[in-house]
Amino acid sequence: MQVHDLKGRLSEVKRDTDLLRTILLHIEDDPKMDGRRYFGFARPEDLDISGYSEDEFVYHMRLLISQGFLNGNGDTLPLSVAGLTWEGHEFLDNIRNDSVWSSTKKRVGDLVGSVSISVIAAVAEAEMKKLIGLK
Repeated sequence: MQVHDLKGRLSEVKRDTDLLRTILLHIEDDPKMDGRRYFGFARPEDLDISGYSEDEFVYHMRLLISQGFLNGNGDTLPLSVAGLTWEGHEFLDNIRNDSVWSSTKKRVGDLVGSVSISVIAAVAEAEMKKLIGLK
């Protein structure tokens, strides 16, 4: 998808499920992200994340907000985020475990960039159920 970067230029960004997971993990681990106040985010360094551009980071934060995983506003920069939503916690609980996440990505395989988050969440939930002996 083409998005405007922070300087108004067009750049190409694709959904990266590893980055989505990383953002959720970092927000959950941040003690100030308890839902009581909103904080501004515009760069991956704002969450101590490295290896991604500002465009990739903002795009993925906006995805998480729009899908209801983050309590926030993605309309303007910096993005305002107060923490995870119930849905964000539920999704993260199923993908937190590294072996479950690895198994989920393996099952989805080459489709990981083409499969919806809801399908990835369903696969992760099935993998978690297998891990705890429910399937």
